[in-house]
Amino acid sequence: MSNDIYEVPQSHRDHFQVKLLYVTKSKYDKDWHSITHTHHFTEILYILKGKGTFIFSNKEVHVTEHDLIVVNPHVEHTEKSTTDLPLEYIALGIQGLAFTSPDDSNLQVTFCNYKQEQESYLFYLHQLIEEVEKQHEGYELIAHNILEILLLKIMRKKAFTLEETSTQIMSKNLVFIKNYIKQHFREAINLDTLAEIIHINKYYLAHSFKKSVGISPIEYLIQTRIRESKILLETTNYSISDISTITGFSSQSFFSQSFKRVTKLSPSQYRKIKSSKKNSSNVIQSIIEK
Repeated sequence: MSNDIYEVPQSHRDHFQVKLLYVTKSKYDKDWHSITHTHHFTEILYILKGKGTFIFSNKEVHVTEHDLIVVNPHVEHTEKSTTDLPLEYIALGIQGLAFTSPDDSNLQVTFCNYKQEQESYLFYLHQLIEEVEKQHEGYELIAHNILEILLLKIMRKKAFTLEETSTQIMSKNLVFIKNYIKQHFREAINLDTLAEIIHINKYYLAHSFKKSVGISPIEYLIQTRIRESKILLETTNYSISDISTITGFSSQSFFSQSFKRVTKLSPSQYRKIKSSKKNSSNVIQSIIEK
């Protein structure tokens, strides 16, 4: 008989003083683009499938399945997916911490591949999703404990330290609303919809959001849709009517009015100017190559 006993000493490590703001599982579909954005919190993305590029601070980094990406607060970023192998990933929003490294005093984004350890990490990530989806009794505590395990395992993989950040910058509800709008702006959304999601009075939501963000939730939604429409106007041949529908506007006329109010140009004028600049750039490049 073999009986191996391992003593476990009392840990002197404190629990991480962090909040798990959201857990999302996203997949790129046709005509879906991520918009360049920033967070007041740390975001961790684990790529389940696909290939693409992660863009931040004028840098583009190729990413693929089992890459884990840590994005520190206030870093402007976005991701692009290849059309043949669309990205599918799990994202965690974590308030109250930032990652630091002895090798980089101004760490913005870091990348690490977990292909060899995928089984362990995917187990915890899927457990986290299951807890927040089912919301059985005590799920908040279990989710926080799973998050702590993931953070510690990430720190084992790379020489990270965690630095506490202010948790007072933006409330959990407002962070959730901004992320919800980012994920669902193509859908029919109004103030009642947003208030119902987080179970608060819609007038209180409107007041709190404007005080924190500077604009109303609906104006934030419109500006998010306008940013997406700019991408489609520049990169596709879709009609103005189709673009208004794709980006969630209730009508082409409302889209055109909103677009002109925000950009001082009509959608057609914006497309024409961008097309003209692109053609001029191509002509110049052709002359240089000759």
